[in-house]
This record gives sequence, structure tokens and C-alpha cells, in this order.
Amino acid sequence: MPGARFSLPRPTLAGQFLVLQLGLIVVVLAVIAAVSVAQADQEFRRSEGGRLLNVAEAVASQEAVRVGLTDVARRGILQATAEHARGVSGASSVEIAGPDLRALTAADPRRVGRELPLGGSNVLDGRSWTGTTTADGSTSLVAHVPVFAETGALLGVVAVASEAKPLAERVAAAAPDLLLYLSVASALGAAGSYLLARRIKRQTLGLEPGEITRLVEHREAMLHGIKEGLLGLDGNGRVTLANDSARDLLRLPRQATGRALAELLVEPRLHDVLAGRVSGRDQVVFTGERILTLNRMPLVTGGQPAGSVTTMRDLTELASLQHQLETTRSVTDTLRAQAHQFSNHLHVIAGLVELAEYPEVLRYIRGVGGAHAERTSGVLTKVADPSLAALLIAKSSLAAEQGATLRITERSSLGPVPETLSADLVTVTGNLVDNALDAVRGSGPPAWVEVDLTVRDGGDGPEVALVVTDSGPGVAPELAEEVFRHGFTTKVAADGSGRGLGLAITRLVCARRGGEATVEGAAFRARLPWQDARRNGAGAAR
Repeated sequence: MPGARFSLPRPTLAGQFLVLQLGLIVVVLAVIAAVSVAQADQEFRRSEGGRLLNVAEAVASQEAVRVGLTDVARRGILQATAEHARGVSGASSVEIAGPDLRALTAADPRRVGRELPLGGSNVLDGRSWTGTTTADGSTSLVAHVPVFAETGALLGVVAVASEAKPLAERVAAAAPDLLLYLSVASALGAAGSYLLARRIKRQTLGLEPGEITRLVEHREAMLHGIKEGLLGLDGNGRVTLANDSARDLLRLPRQATGRALAELLVEPRLHDVLAGRVSGRDQVVFTGERILTLNRMPLVTGGQPAGSVTTMRDLTELASLQHQLETTRSVTDTLRAQAHQFSNHLHVIAGLVELAEYPEVLRYIRGVGGAHAERTSGVLTKVADPSLAALLIAKSSLAAEQGATLRITERSSLGPVPETLSADLVTVTGNLVDNALDAVRGSGPPAWVEVDLTVRDGGDGPEVALVVTDSGPGVAPELAEEVFRHGFTTKVAADGSGRGLGLAITRLVCARRGGEATVEGAAFRARLPWQDARRNGAGAAR
């Protein structure tokens, strides 16, 4: 088909191993062949050079050679002597030259009269020498021996040569052995590759390298693409996997993989949940400015623990919205109770009217209206923010139904505040008042809750100081931090589920604004800066 694209199938794991091993075998054999040829050449030079030197010394020591070199009339004896020595020794050539190094004898008549190639020979200095020389395009191994007269004068030189085989011939001579070695090594390599590939494929569940690569890439894309945080630990508590969401939620560095939780300075409560020291589903952990819910799943391989995988979700906004909903529900319940109370008042008034007790009706109405008006005016004169004032009025009615008294200190004074600060004040005040009402519930009269709201200079600008005190037993000093850190509570909801997120959210809201929340006995103190620290790019909890 025009435009169709074809691709060759990728080799299997066994095929890749075989190609790799054959390549290594060929390289190793080539190196071995080069080393063998070099060693053989060196051995040839050593042994053959010694033999040629012996032949040359034997020729140079003959009296006939000295006679032929000194007596020109009898010089013909040199050719016979040289040819005899060449025939007996099997050398390529035996040449005799005079002091001027011009050949007097040679197997090839054309070389007679030519100068012997010296190479690096020092024979003219009266010393024997073996080495290689090049003449007529061929390289030969040569032995030079000087010929001396009885007086010690240099009469000439004897050169015995053996032509060296070319490198190609030497390699060709070794080729049969190399091919045998290659065949044996290839067979062993193929068998080893097949067995190694089978073992590796059993360990990789039968997947080929390309399939493993695609699987890992798909897994990485999938894990880093999910919104929930995912953290994997090995049996030693070291991080094996942390997707982008987990690193963001836990504030882990990008190089967290391979490091222990202790090295990453993970908070103690979070460390306990991740390490499995705290069991249970949907474990709520407060870390920095966030509320996280964690679910840890242990990993078991071969019956032995191999680590764990923990998923996590950010519940910060959800918890804030849930608590705001609970605050609204509390206000709604209070209003419903007030409606019920007003209904009772109306029934009393209706009964008095039927009894024609008109003076009593008037007195009753003045008493009920006056108490409500006094309670409302007492809040509005000290708290100008409508949302917070409405909350305190509703909580005052709720406290009255509970048999307690909610009062605002005389020195309390809070004017209009920004919208964001108003929302945070409603959350923090509602949490602390609810906590105080829970603390005095059932304690009997005189049960009371006192709220103190003032504005003061916090150093970096104005801030709202809130103090909620109750007549309850207070918080033990050893629990002063615990009540805020982990949502600690000594109460249990009606459905049996644990409560206590209110105080933790209180500290969270204060910290996000750059403030703080503390407790000392029965007095809970909150400090909320006028300007939100998050808008300035820094939070107190960061």
C-alpha cells in the first residue's frame, strides 16, 4: 500500500542476549588472534633469529671465506660456500659482502654488487646483529656477522636472511583454529543466552524488555496523573515511590526516593501512620496547613512483609466546609430551639388571654421581651460584625437552654472587620464556644462560658485576640498540645465516632492567617492577625 510503513519485529530477549554474546565472542577472538599472531611473530623472531645468527657465525668462521675476501683471484670460492650454507640451513639467502657492504655472492645474480640493507645493524662496528630489513618490497629476518682477519681488520660481512611470512598469511594459517573456537563459543553462547533469557523471563513474568519499558512508562504516567497522593515504602521504611501529589501534600523533596522517613523530617504523627504504628482506615493527620486522610495497605511477598502503599487525600477545604456546615447547623438548631421557646411563650400568652388575666399578660410579655432585648443589645454593643454577633446571640440562647450562661466581658470591643477575618473569627469562636459548652454540660449551676474579644497591636499590624474561658475543669498541662495536634478529644459522638476536629481546625485557621491558638487550663486563646498571611505569600505554618 502506498504510504504504508513497515517495521521489523524487535528481537526477543534471547535474541538480544545471543547477538550481544556473539559480538563479545568475536571481539574476544579478534583480540586473542592479534595477541597470538604478535606472540608467534615474537617467538619466530627470537628462535629463527638465533638460528640465522648461528648459520652466519658458522660461515664467517670458515677459512675459505677469509681467503676469498682477501684474495681476489680466489673470490669464486665465496659463492660455493654461501650456496652450500644456504642449502644446508634452509635460509632464504646467504650473502657475503666486503667492507663496503656490496654483495659478492647472492642466490639471485642481480643482487651481486648491490649494497646490503643495514636497517639498524651495527655490524660495521664489529658486532653481530639480528633484525629485520626490507629489500625489493619484501621484509626479511636477517643476521649480520662480521668477518675479521688474523690481524683483527674487518674483511667483510656475512648476511643470512629468512623471508618473513606476511601478516595475512599468518592469520590465514590460524583461521581454522579461530573458526573452530568461534563455532564452539557460538554454540555455548547460544545455549547460555537461551537459558539466561528463560530465567530472566520467569523473573519478569514472561515480559520482553520492550513490554517492561512500556509497562513502567504507563505505570509512571498513571501514578503521577492521579489526584490522590501515593507513597510506597519498602521493608526498611525507605521511600520507593512518591507521586507528584504525595510530594506536594507531604512537602517531600523531588529526590525523596531511596531515603528513609526519618531523613525526610516527617512529622511524628504522620510517621506513625505511614510506618503502620497506627492502624485503621481513614486516619486523619494534621500536617502544616493541611488536613490529610491516609489509608495504609501492607505489602506481602512470599509470605514476608515487603513494605506498604499509602494513599492520601487533602481534606483541608472539605473539613473547613464541613465545620462551617456544622456551625450553620448549630445556629439552625439554636434558632429552632428559640422558635420552640417562642411557641411556648405564645401558648402561655394565649392561655392568659383566655383567662382574662390581661395585667399578667402585659407583665409576661415585658419580662420575656426585656430579657431577649438585653441579651441582644449586650452583644451588639461590643461586637459590630454581624456574622459574629449573630453567632454569639445564638450560642447565648443555646447556653441558656443547657442551663449555662454565655457572657461577653465588659472590656470586649470589636468593630467591623474584613470579610475573610470575619469568616475565620466565626469558625474559631464557634469552635471554642462549642468546646466550652461541652466542657460545662452537666456540671450544674453556676455553669458559665466567658468570651473576650479585643483588638491589639501585634507588631506586624493589628490583630484580634480571642479568649474563651469556662467553668469546667480545664485541660491538663500535659495535654495542652495534644488537644490541637491530632484532633484529640475526651468525648464521643452519639454515633460512637470520635470527634475533636474543632480544636485542630481552630489552630489550622489561626496558623494559616499567621496567628496561633493555645490553651492554659480552662482558657483557650486565639490570635488572628488582621491581614491574612497567605496573601503576603507566607504562612506561619510553612
